[in-house]
Amino acid sequence: MRICYIADAGSIHTQKWVNYFALKGHEVHLISFRGSEGYVEGVQLHLLTRLAPRIWAVSRYLSNLLWLIRTRNLVRRIKPDILNAHYITQYGYLAAATGFHPFTLTPWGSDILTDPKRSSLLRALTKYALKKADRVICVAETGTAELLELGVDPGKMRGISHGIDTQQFNPQRRDERLKKEILGNLNSPTIISIRSLSSIYNMDTLIRAVPLVLREVPGAKFIIGGDGEQKEYLQGLANSLGVLNSVNFIGWIPHNEVPRYLASSDVYVSTSLSDRCPLSLQEAMACELAPVITDIPANREWITDGKNGFIVPIKDPQALAERIVYLLKNEEARGRFGREGRRVIKERAEYEREMERIEGDYRELVEKYNAGCSH
Repeated sequence: MRICYIADAGSIHTQKWVNYFALKGHEVHLISFRGSEGYVEGVQLHLLTRLAPRIWAVSRYLSNLLWLIRTRNLVRRIKPDILNAHYITQYGYLAAATGFHPFTLTPWGSDILTDPKRSSLLRALTKYALKKADRVICVAETGTAELLELGVDPGKMRGISHGIDTQQFNPQRRDERLKKEILGNLNSPTIISIRSLSSIYNMDTLIRAVPLVLREVPGAKFIIGGDGEQKEYLQGLANSLGVLNSVNFIGWIPHNEVPRYLASSDVYVSTSLSDRCPLSLQEAMACELAPVITDIPANREWITDGKNGFIVPIKDPQALAERIVYLLKNEEARGRFGREGRRVIKERAEYEREMERIEGDYRELVEKYNAGCSH
């Protein structure tokens, strides 16, 4: 098949989908606003050049029109068998406006959970893109109700997972040298978070939990593997609480390095206020890492409280600290949670199996469309 994606080339989610189909021998094109490394040979990247900021401020609507024309011309030139746009509130609009079919749309999270609630215009555009799609691929159960509310025909919807490569993400990737390099002490109990340092991930709750954990486990160390606009604020908060020496802000971790960091830690934490497909949680589970996560619907899809992790109320540093301390002091519980978590991932989110399902769905749509066109 000749597959054309319209998506963020800088996202690991996009890279995983695009690379899979290129390696399977399909002809793959990717239209994006930015380039990126990390793609296998054979992926053809087409960039939508951004206008200068001054021009953008004056001619926002003109620039949108130019991007639409550019995208439509690219799709006509590529002549794909199928078009797949990822993330509605940008790339989904462009794909829908090309008028190409068969067209598959893959929402990721905020594009259906929060963006349509920001304005009536965004809601209208989201409904337009969803109506134009021949298939809507749901990467999580969370958000299904929102899609139905936005008018999506249930017959168009297919459930799928982004998928986790359990050969890459596994407990055998534990690296004691890395732990010594990052923490300087092989024996330090380690808590890791790899969410972005932005308000939606509520990282200040984790920082406020640190001194409470240290009262019970003085040697505990925290790895913060992310970046974002709240970094300075969070570092200042850790300093004001007197725990900066126990918190290592290591910045963004390249995705191929994430398995080593996860497998070399003891407890995974996510304090997110909203999510749809918590990929980092699934990666941690595949590495048999015991998770402590916030009580939001997306997390409950993967974690059963007390069976393969702990679920705590949002914005509750005390509850978060208590569960972290329990796991640090109970190796048996950590191991049990970890093994059950990996079993769940292998059963429900194995990367190869999920991508094979997408490939089958693509073929079904192409065959259905070609059969319709021949009559």
